[in-house]
Amino acid sequence: MTPYIVRRLLWLPCILIVASFVTFVLGRFGPGDPVEVILGQYNKPEVVERIREQRGLNDPIMVQYGRYLGQVIRGDFGESYKYRGRDVADLLKKKMWVSAQLNLAALIISLGLGIPIGLYAALSQGTAKDSVAVAITLLGQSFPVFLTAPALLMVFALKLGILPTNGWGGFFDTRIILPAIVMGIPGVAFFTRLIRASTLEVISQDYVRTARSKGLGENVIRRRHILRNSMIPMVTVLGPTIAGLATTSFIVERYFGIPGVGNLLIESIFARDLPIIIAVVLIGTSLFVLANLIVDLIYPLIDPRIRLTGGQRAE
Repeated sequence: MTPYIVRRLLWLPCILIVASFVTFVLGRFGPGDPVEVILGQYNKPEVVERIREQRGLNDPIMVQYGRYLGQVIRGDFGESYKYRGRDVADLLKKKMWVSAQLNLAALIISLGLGIPIGLYAALSQGTAKDSVAVAITLLGQSFPVFLTAPALLMVFALKLGILPTNGWGGFFDTRIILPAIVMGIPGVAFFTRLIRASTLEVISQDYVRTARSKGLGENVIRRRHILRNSMIPMVTVLGPTIAGLATTSFIVERYFGIPGVGNLLIESIFARDLPIIIAVVLIGTSLFVLANLIVDLIYPLIDPRIRLTGGQRAE
């Protein structure tokens, strides 16, 4: 187990270097000058050139990247181009925590509804209950966010007046309910279909028929054999889902006035605020690698037949 974890972690710096270098080069050679974007339409060529020289933007690309990489190793992501005098780490710290709370609430809704509905549909295969359960979840997924958000605002905020319209007050504040529902509804359909397909596959396995032939109770069979083994595909999907907790939909943030990282990232892309963009890429890549490592470590706990050998899983 330990050698496997060490090998996986040793790959993390290599992945981060590749991801940061590609993002850095694209930002430097992409259209538009970040200094001109900062100064706006009233910029003067001599001022632009002076700022570029001060920031080292006229140096060779490898010199610029090496200097930036040295700062990142020390934990310094640099200063934002758009928000003058603000460190990128300070900007992202609070906003990513806001987005993580919102995504966690949405994930709880998706899993809390998707898993039981998927199991119910699978155990009711071929009946009207199965068709109705799947149809309702797919109906919720078919509506895009920019239609679901205003519809919920009109019903629960404007008409009924039972929920606030916008703002942010934390995980346990009522203002998180509507955006969490908007983000969680599409996930309900996804997890419903995933759990349903996985459960149907498990039900057809020989060990389930053997358990029934031995006279085990149906509840025991469902809990020990069906539910546990049907969770493996869901755990696989949870890896990138957990990695994305620090980011969120900028559409939802715009609608509900949530100060998360999604809106900041979109603004940074338009403003060519490269330090923020690279920092988000590095943090997202790190979370993705670590989340998938955690998922691999969970596999043997769900299914003892799975063993972690070398750099891969083996059954």
